[in-house]
Amino acid sequence: MSAAEGPLVVGVDSSTQSTKALVVDAATGRVVASGQASHTVSSGAGRESDPRQWWDALCEALRQCGDAAHEAAAVSVGGQQHGLVTLDDRGEPVRPALLWNDVRSAPQARRLTEELGGAKFWAERTGSVPAASFTVTKWAWLAEHEPEAVRATKAVRLPHDYLTERLTGQGTTDRGDVSGTGWWASGTESYDEEVLAHVGLDPALLPRVVRPGEVAGTVHSHDLPFSKGTLVAPGTGDNAAAALGLGLRPGVPVMSLGTSGTVYAVSRHRPADPSGTVAGFADARGDWLPLACTLNCTLAVDRVATLLGLDREAVEPGTAVTLLPYLDGERTPNLPNASGLLHGLRHDTTGGQLLQAAYDGAVHSLLGALDLVLDQDADPAAPLLLIGGGARGTAWQQTVRRLSGRPVQVPEAKELVALGAAAQAAGLLTGEDAAAVARRWDTAAGPVLDAVERDEETLARIAGVLSDAAPLLERPTDTH
Repeated sequence: MSAAEGPLVVGVDSSTQSTKALVVDAATGRVVASGQASHTVSSGAGRESDPRQWWDALCEALRQCGDAAHEAAAVSVGGQQHGLVTLDDRGEPVRPALLWNDVRSAPQARRLTEELGGAKFWAERTGSVPAASFTVTKWAWLAEHEPEAVRATKAVRLPHDYLTERLTGQGTTDRGDVSGTGWWASGTESYDEEVLAHVGLDPALLPRVVRPGEVAGTVHSHDLPFSKGTLVAPGTGDNAAAALGLGLRPGVPVMSLGTSGTVYAVSRHRPADPSGTVAGFADARGDWLPLACTLNCTLAVDRVATLLGLDREAVEPGTAVTLLPYLDGERTPNLPNASGLLHGLRHDTTGGQLLQAAYDGAVHSLLGALDLVLDQDADPAAPLLLIGGGARGTAWQQTVRRLSGRPVQVPEAKELVALGAAAQAAGLLTGEDAAAVARRWDTAAGPVLDAVERDEETLARIAGVLSDAAPLLERPTDTH
């Protein structure tokens, strides 16, 4: 390991499938060591994981980092959002964690919205309308289906909270992650006693919300290669950590191209969207992180490529065909029962044109969501930051560029969640704002594709098909 210019810090990204750890030079942002270990997710009706696997994966990832981890002065954990971790009086999991993508609580989400004031109440109170991903709906599901597990629960945590508590021995969370639970009031920045009472959750079971820049504790675990007294930052949810990792300033738009697609921007205004399209999350600093999600992104387009027997880059221009790739329903627009829809097929339509139409349909949904996320302070000329697994694909880049009419910037930095956590850890040592640390590290640097004239014709065509096909898209699909 070559000499570092400043103290070393560790940033952790505990995602759905694996946990990654980066050891980073706090002075320069240079990654000096890294490690990764996987964990399992159940299949079937639910999506569950044993939280102890996350801890084991963290230990293994840090072991792979070698001596550099032992030299670190601070650590922070970014983690998958919304998951429900229930612990007994010994701090052991009562049952596997219910993950963000476990949608069994959809009936509870609808019922909670109706029982407690409707969508407007929830949006104004918590910033978001409950969805099946949110933790409050999972607690309601657990109370209904496994009351014995609820009775055995003596502490309720989010995934990043669980790992931070294993590090420090203290139950803490942060405003960014807790804003996705549904039981934190964004207006008062405190736990919402009315919501908690309605779902039968004692606030004494919840962690303390640590302020941005506050030390959550010090490492007390002997299982890890940290030296005694290593500082632990508050940590946060994965989207808030990625925003830190990019050093986002208010109004700069981000589009993340993964299995699902997300769009978000930092805002100084507290969001409250009663339609439920925009989740009114807090960020990890003191501002807000309005976010919208589409279900069908890279996975859906790759599936279309596979069906056509084409490479994902084998697109062809000049098509008047419209493909709405809603292979798993859709969240934005809100069409949970939808399936994929193809319109305008002609004798001379090529496979490459069909594939381009799939890209167009997916990006149309993301840009529609982005319009709802950006507020009056957003800079319409600011480059759209393109991140996630699809961001380096030429077809994705060119489709986003053509349909947005914006310049598109593709940051070269990878592992933005772990980098954001590392910036949070570095901020403890230097007293800096974590986003300012990331800007000093120049994490958003990358090629900028100039703006081109927006393809209004394609946007209008897709919007027209979407409108005309509404009865079909809203009709339940028999999957058996």
